[in-house]
Amino acid sequence: MTHYETVFILNPVLSEEQIKETVKKFESFLVSKGAKMISKEDWGLKKLAYPIQHKKSGFYHLFEFTSDGEPIGDLEVEFRRDERIMRYLTVKLDKHAVAWAEKRRTRNKQNA
Repeated sequence: MTHYETVFILNPVLSEEQIKETVKKFESFLVSKGAKMISKEDWGLKKLAYPIQHKKSGFYHLFEFTSDGEPIGDLEVEFRRDERIMRYLTVKLDKHAVAWAEKRRTRNKQNA
């Protein structure tokens, strides 16, 4: 199993309920394809570096998961089909990035 991180930006005009529904949809999609969720992070509303679809901010979310790699293409197709998603990026983590992600998770738990 390979470690992956996916960051996606949701449209800022969505309600809190719509955001939760969208995040749950993509989490369920990954789990249904055999991925194991390691962590989810809600980074909140952030200002964008440049306008996307005439929007200057968006709700950022991060998924960290392990998978055999097969559902990544399907996940990105689902992102493209959903008008609530403004941008997304999925990266494969090497051993150094996995160690850094673990440090980030423990640091976030201590600060919470």
